[in-house]
Amino acid sequence: MRAFRLHETGSAPTLDDIPPPTPGPGEIRLRIAACGLNFADLLMIEGRYQERPPLPLTLGMEVAGVVDALGPGVTGPAPGTRVATFGSAGGLAEYGCWPAARCLPLPEGVSFQSAAAVQIAYGTAHLALDHRARLQPGETLLVTGAAGGTGLAAVEIGKRMGARVIASARSPERLDIARAAGADETIDSDTPDLKSALKALGGLDVTYDTVGGTGFHAALGASRPEGRLLAIGFAGGDVPQIPANLLLVKNLSVIGLYWGGYLTFAPATLTASLTTLLGWLGDGSLKPHISHTHPLDRAAEGLTLLRNRTATGKVVITP
Repeated sequence: MRAFRLHETGSAPTLDDIPPPTPGPGEIRLRIAACGLNFADLLMIEGRYQERPPLPLTLGMEVAGVVDALGPGVTGPAPGTRVATFGSAGGLAEYGCWPAARCLPLPEGVSFQSAAAVQIAYGTAHLALDHRARLQPGETLLVTGAAGGTGLAAVEIGKRMGARVIASARSPERLDIARAAGADETIDSDTPDLKSALKALGGLDVTYDTVGGTGFHAALGASRPEGRLLAIGFAGGDVPQIPANLLLVKNLSVIGLYWGGYLTFAPATLTASLTTLLGWLGDGSLKPHISHTHPLDRAAEGLTLLRNRTATGKVVITP
C-alpha cells in the first residue's frame, strides 16, 4: 500500500510503498477513504507537537473508511461497516489499524469526507464550548481565526448551542465565509483598537481563541465579568502572557483545551462528544466547509495550504 510518511523531523514526508498493517488484539483495519489534515500534522513534521510518536511515522489523525479486517478478540464493527475514527497518526495511507472501541459507525447519508473533516476541528470546538466553557444560550461568543477549520467549527457549534457569535478573521472574503457558517457579527482581526471595537459590540462572555497574540489580549480586555477565554492554539506564533491581576479584578477564567489529551485521561468523554457530532452531521445540523480535497499523492500540497494559511475550513485527502 501507499503511505505518506515522515522519516526525519524537519524533513519533507515522502510517499512510500509499504506492506499493509495487520490488526492486533482489540484493533480493526480500515480501507481508508478520507483523512482530514490538521495544523498538528505540521507540528509533528517540525518536531513541535505535544506528542512525538516514533519514526518513521505515517501522518494523518482523523479518518473515515470501511472496516476491512478484525484483529484477535474483536467482534465488531463488522467488515464492510462505514466508520470514523481518530488517533495520533496513520491516516494518510490506503489502510490503517485503530482500536475497535474508537471506531464509530457513520449515520446514513454522511460522506467519508465530511466524517473525516468533523472529528478534530468540531470535536475540539464541542468539547471546548460545551464541556469546558459551559457556553449558554444567549451568551456572546468571540471566535478568532474564524475562517480556519477549527474556527469555522466553533462558529457553527456556537450557533447550534444558541450563542450570539462574533467572528474575527482577516479579509472580507474570510469574514463572508464565517457569516455563511452562522456568525451574527464579523470583525476584521486587524481592526485598530480591537478591544474597543469588541466592547462596542457588547463585550464577550466566551472567547474561542486559535490565534493568540494581540487578538487574545483584546478579547481579555473586552470580556465581561465571569468571562471565559479558551486557549485553543497559537497559529499566529505569539503565545500570550496573561496578567493575573486582570483575571482577579474581572473574575475571568482562562481555560486550556488539548483535544488529544482526552484520548489518555477521559476517552469516554471524547467518544460521547463525537457521537453527538456525528448525530448532528447526520441530521444536517452541521455542514463542514471543505475548501480542498486532494488525492494521496498530493498530500504535500494540502499541508502547504495549511502552512500558508490559505485554506478555509478543512483540507481532506482521499486515498
